[in-house]
Amino acid sequence: MNTDTADSATTADIEAVHEVVATVERTQRAKDAEGFLALFHPDALWTTAHGKVLLGFDAIADFTRAVLPGAEWDGDVSYEAVHVQFLRPDVAAVKVRQVYHSAEGDTEGAPLYVMTRRDDGRWLLHACQNTPVRTA
Repeated sequence: MNTDTADSATTADIEAVHEVVATVERTQRAKDAEGFLALFHPDALWTTAHGKVLLGFDAIADFTRAVLPGAEWDGDVSYEAVHVQFLRPDVAAVKVRQVYHSAEGDTEGAPLYVMTRRDDGRWLLHACQNTPVRTA
C-alpha cells in the first residue's frame, strides 16, 4: 500500500481511512445496507460500476436498499486501499482494489473514493466512482 501523507495527515487519519474501506468490505459481505450507508456524507455522489450516477444520500440510499440485500454472488469479496493521497488535511483520494472471488473466477474493480473528514473526526465517503477492470 502506498500512502502519500500530507504534512498534516496523522496516523489516526490514515488508519481511519483504511477502516472506512474495511467497513465497506464488511458491509458488502454481510449485504448490510444500513451499515454501508452509514459511511456516506449527506452530500455524497456515487457512480456504480455500471455507470449509474447517484446524487445525494437519498439516491444512494434508495439504490443501496433496493440492490444490496438481494445481491447474488456465490463467492466472497475483498477491498484493499492500495493508495491513499491526502489532497488536503481533511480530504483523501483513495484507490481501492476490489476483488469478487467466485467459482467461475475472480473479477476485479478499481474504485476511487474521495473521502472527507467531518469536524468530529469521522471520515466519510463523499465522491466515489466504482470502475470494473477489464481483462480483455
